[in-house]
Amino acid sequence: MLRVIEQTGCRKVNIIAHSRGGLDSRYMISVLGCERYVASLTTISTPHNGSKTMDILMNLPRAVLRPIGIVADLWFRALGDSEPDLYTSCRQFMTSYADEFNARVPDIDGIYYQSFATAMKSAGSDVLEALPHLVVERIDGESDGLVSVASAAHGNFRGVLRSATKRGISHVDAVDLRRRSFTRKSSAEGVADIVDVYVDIVRDLKARGL
Repeated sequence: MLRVIEQTGCRKVNIIAHSRGGLDSRYMISVLGCERYVASLTTISTPHNGSKTMDILMNLPRAVLRPIGIVADLWFRALGDSEPDLYTSCRQFMTSYADEFNARVPDIDGIYYQSFATAMKSAGSDVLEALPHLVVERIDGESDGLVSVASAAHGNFRGVLRSATKRGISHVDAVDLRRRSFTRKSSAEGVADIVDVYVDIVRDLKARGL
């Protein structure tokens, strides 16, 4: 962020963050003293309000959770995460942790906060998220396979991003993991290409004078 400010000469930045990056950004702004450099924070599929699913899973014996975390970390590393730590992340997605975090990391006056959720239409929407979607949907309700719609709401909640196809938008679709559009046809019914969402967010922030 500071490098961007130095290179461009701008006074403040608009941050668009996905998933845990939204929590990291909130912490940076409110606790690390970076509020003077930030005009707005937009979060997409960020678990602001925790997960009831994680509340249940983290009550399982540690001997069960640790091996699962190790296997999952190998998968996340293959996807590009250089330092995955699913076990710690899961603990931080519990609702009790979220309540504590939200009390300790309040929004800063003068900074515009907005949020979006994404949602899969069924477990068949994304093979990468199929199993967790089945679990999270049963416990937390509509989700993108990892983060529920209810958990993603923070600040000015702009609603749920849905695709223009039957597949929906999974947690990894939100960052264009597959590098392809949902459909070539534009539609008022939903998002055709996730890249367009980010362009629209930037356009809207500019219109707001941010």
